[in-house]
Amino acid sequence: MSLSDLAHDDGSLEECLDEVNEFIGAQTRYAPTTLAVALRVHLEALLQALLQSRQCTREEVRDFLRELEREALQHEG
Repeated sequence: MSLSDLAHDDGSLEECLDEVNEFIGAQTRYAPTTLAVALRVHLEALLQALLQSRQCTREEVRDFLRELEREALQHEG
């Protein structure tokens, strides 16, 4: 499965997002920067696992990260 071909119609993405949002929302004792760094560590591990299992390519990871950067910085003045 490529990162861009994730099926949105089965509801699993929305369900996963809801659960992750609930978890993040419950982590009130940590500063947002601490959460961001922890999530970065986990994202790195997940992307490496996807590459190792050949579920996506290096180029797909690069595209994913470029899109993440673009979206994260879109409101930058």
